[in-house]
Amino acid sequence: MNFNKLILLFLLFFGLHANAQQELTTLKPISQYPPELLKTDEFGIKYYYDAKQKARIYEINGENVVVMDELILTGKPRFNNQLDQNYYYFLNKKLSRVYPLFLTALEQYEDIQAEMQGLDKNSQRKYVNDRQRKLADQYELQLRDLTTTEGRIFAKLMNRATGKTVFEIVKELRGGWSAFWWNVKGNIADVSLKDPYDPHADRTDEFLESLLQSNWNSGYLQPYPGYLTFKIKK
Repeated sequence: MNFNKLILLFLLFFGLHANAQQELTTLKPISQYPPELLKTDEFGIKYYYDAKQKARIYEINGENVVVMDELILTGKPRFNNQLDQNYYYFLNKKLSRVYPLFLTALEQYEDIQAEMQGLDKNSQRKYVNDRQRKLADQYELQLRDLTTTEGRIFAKLMNRATGKTVFEIVKELRGGWSAFWWNVKGNIADVSLKDPYDPHADRTDEFLESLLQSNWNSGYLQPYPGYLTFKIKK
């Protein structure tokens, strides 16, 4: 590494550190936040979570104590050519459009899973049917409006978050026959609902993982609960 690169890295680190310190010094003590906004950690200590700065704000002996979230540093993938780089930024635009819909779908799926616990099979089937009709009325137009690329990104995000492919999720909620037809419909639009998310084997997934980490670190996208539990297996 030459001298110019060392200076550049130093200035970058110093600038980020100084900016972070300036922002953190403006944080209010938790006593000035409404009680309903406070949370309690695993040790029973109250704190305020600043989503913008991704930090827990504690007040100990009258002073602010800031605990930053874990930050995963990732570099951009190595581009083979200009077309490769253009595709990377194209995916970023698509990810920004799909991500809010993915967050909603993930929340709905986890809510459905929680509601189904303790129900017998007949009650589960009735509950899923009723819930599906309500969700279809609310989100069907948005889902139909997705492009093929956006549909692929949506499917991969769901697999990253749940550990299940969209095919497996549909099968779980609606049965194998329904999952089969959903996959046929997906393949017609060139979207396989069975493909797993694998940043090591799939070039698009590698780009997506880099974009996710970059957007989460910069605050452009809000991380979903449990996003750090995903481990990339080589």
